[in-house]
Amino acid sequence: MSKPKFKSKSTSSQASAAAAQKAGALVESAQQIWSAGLGALKNAQGQGGKLFETLVKEGMTIEQKTRKFATGKVDEVRDVVETKVEKVKERASDTWDKLEKVFEDRVSRALGKLGVPGRDEMEALVSRVEELSKAVKKLNPQAAAPAAKKAPAKKAVRKTAAR
Repeated sequence: MSKPKFKSKSTSSQASAAAAQKAGALVESAQQIWSAGLGALKNAQGQGGKLFETLVKEGMTIEQKTRKFATGKVDEVRDVVETKVEKVKERASDTWDKLEKVFEDRVSRALGKLGVPGRDEMEALVSRVEELSKAVKKLNPQAAAPAAKKAPAKKAVRKTAAR
């Protein structure tokens, strides 16, 4: 069996020197990292304003493009809606005209069944009465004059009867 070997004091002093060297390197590395962080912070503060202004400009440009696009789409939609509204108005007008015609035809038929003369028949009657009046005046000019005098008398009788 062999005897365990113990390290000598010189080996332990070498180890502590190596540890101290490693600790010094670690502290130095930490200081470099800290300094790098402070440098990055300073750069960010200095360029932060410029970056903000750049972002604002880009945002405004995008907003203008979006507004132009949206306005174009709104105009397209408005045109489509106006076209459809015009079509609906035309259809409604046509439908209303057809309904009015049907109503007039039915009323005219109902009045015809009741024996009430229509517009054309009334106009024909009026023109026939005018022709007959002219013919009577030609045949008997004296009869037309007293008839005109008698007409106001009848109106006076009607007024007294109405009271």
